[in-house]
Amino acid sequence: MSMNHKKEPIILFIGDILVLFLSLWLTLLIRFRDPLNFKLFVDHLTPFAILFAISILIFFIAGLYEKHTVLYKGKLPQIILNSQITNAVVAISLFYFFPHFIVAPKVTLFIYLVISSLLISWWRMKGVSRFETKKKEISIVIGRGPEIDEMVKEINNNSRYGIFIDEVIDPDTLPSHYDIKQMLESAKVNNISLFIIDTANEKTKVFLEAFYRMIFSGVRFVDSRELYEEVFGRVPLSLVDYDWFLSNISLYPKPIYSLVKRIMDILISGILGLISLIFYPFVYLVIKIEDKGPLFIFQDRIGKGGKRIRIVKFRSMSRNDNAEDYDNKVVENKVTKVGSFLRKTRIDELPQLWNVFKGDLSLIGPRPELPKPVELYEKEISYYNVRHLITPGLSGFAQIYHENPSHHSFEINEAKNKLSYDLFYIKNRSLILDLKITLRTIKILLTFVGR
Repeated sequence: MSMNHKKEPIILFIGDILVLFLSLWLTLLIRFRDPLNFKLFVDHLTPFAILFAISILIFFIAGLYEKHTVLYKGKLPQIILNSQITNAVVAISLFYFFPHFIVAPKVTLFIYLVISSLLISWWRMKGVSRFETKKKEISIVIGRGPEIDEMVKEINNNSRYGIFIDEVIDPDTLPSHYDIKQMLESAKVNNISLFIIDTANEKTKVFLEAFYRMIFSGVRFVDSRELYEEVFGRVPLSLVDYDWFLSNISLYPKPIYSLVKRIMDILISGILGLISLIFYPFVYLVIKIEDKGPLFIFQDRIGKGGKRIRIVKFRSMSRNDNAEDYDNKVVENKVTKVGSFLRKTRIDELPQLWNVFKGDLSLIGPRPELPKPVELYEKEISYYNVRHLITPGLSGFAQIYHENPSHHSFEINEAKNKLSYDLFYIKNRSLILDLKITLRTIKILLTFVGR
């Protein structure tokens, strides 16, 4: 679909590695004017290889291996700039503060940072386009709804996709006696080889048998829900039905994944929980100095199976009451000065590591909501309670990718968007996805955003 969408991260990764090696070679060429000195290159390769590995990790954390949607492409220059600034700081730290990394750093390192920044920027902004599919496959969409419109706009306006949607047909406008043969003939005349179908639409289901016969004529079919997920990394709520949930969300056993995840939760939360005790006296002191209120706040949240769990946080608001007072938007105005800092730095959530250790929370999973919003959302949003099938987490897929979190205020549309990400995580959860979320969470923690 894109330059082959599944190969895209691999192409980006290989390209990044080659650019970094080329940057080193050009650096040595400029610095020593000896392009064929293999020993010189090898001598520099060991310390720089460590820097290469760190750079790739920074690229991953920054999101440079994500799907290149139109929205993402608009942010790409800033992401590259931030990544290269971080790489420069790391490189300078390595070469200047660790003596065994020093290889004439003052000149060599400076030249490398300039060249690598220029080449990475060119590769990511221009060079990668050479791998995009030039000839686009013409397709027709049979479906309707805001998610269909969103998908069509994204695909037709992004050069990375190898298809072009020529027409969108509302299935409700198709008569029950619609001539499929005529559609097939029209497809041949207009070189249309792909149909994107909303198979959940009842009107479309009438034609599934006829569509089946069309595959013998060389026409391909794609489920619009699967394509939407592939493009945006979330589940299109208006296009899913009970059949989809039975096929995709049914919690078949994942014993190895569940065991490893729980072991990691216990080990990491236990270690970080003990380390976090260092902060407790300082947090206690500044909270007491500001308003003499209690150190902790206890909140009821909805956990796995819809059961209430009680989580603990450092108090960041002026009120001394507990969770029920946090259900209304107005309390956002009562964040204390100390509390504002605790929230921005995520220090206020450190006590929740003990909730993870106990098993009420996991490190990764859908964030637990307060009871009152959940009560409303379950009435207003179809399938909302599905997010309670698994243990909630300190960080989650929605926290990484959802652009406009509601922060516990009653915003139905944003709650729907968040649910679409949560469902994607529940369907695709794995240790690799958990690792990806963990690394992206590190970026959020370091940059104080997303709160």
